[in-house]
Amino acid sequence: MAEPSQEDGRPGPGPVADDGLPSRRGAFPVGWAMPTRWADNDHYGHVNNVTYYSYFDTAVNGYLMEATGGDIRELDAVGLVAETACRFLAPVSFPDHLEVGLAVSRLGRSSITYRLGLFRAGESEPKAVARFVHVYVDHASRQSTAVPEAIRRAVTPLLLPEAVSEG
Repeated sequence: MAEPSQEDGRPGPGPVADDGLPSRRGAFPVGWAMPTRWADNDHYGHVNNVTYYSYFDTAVNGYLMEATGGDIRELDAVGLVAETACRFLAPVSFPDHLEVGLAVSRLGRSSITYRLGLFRAGESEPKAVARFVHVYVDHASRQSTAVPEAIRRAVTPLLLPEAVSEG
C-alpha cells in the first residue's frame, strides 16, 4: 500500500490498496465488532486465513439483518457470494478484539461489491483488506434478480464517494 499525497503537499486520505480504494479505518462508514475465538488460531498461533472470510461473511450479513430490521433469509431474493479476495497484511490472533469495516464500492442492479477491512479494535491500520461480491438471485429459481429494495436502502449509507451505483 502506498501513502498518497495531494498536489499541494498535504497528506492524502491514507493508505490505498492496489485497487486504489482507501483502507484506513476512517474510510469505512460502518464498523462491525468481531471477537476472535480460541478455535480461530491455527497451528502457527494466528488466525487461519480461511477464518477471515467467515468474519467478513458474518459482518456483511449481520449488518444487513440489523440495517433492514429483518431476517434477510426470508426475502424473495438472496445474495450469494460470487467472488471474494483478501490481502493479508498482518496477523491477528485470539484473544484480539476485531472490527470489520464495511463499505460498498459498487451497487449494481443485481449485485453489490463490498470493500472490507479487518482492524484490531481501536487501530486505524488494517490487518487485512478484502473484496466481497454478493449476486442476488430469486430464492426459489436461483435466477438473477434485482437487489431487493430493503437491501439497497441498507447499503446506500455504505457507498464510498467514488462508488459506482446502478439500477
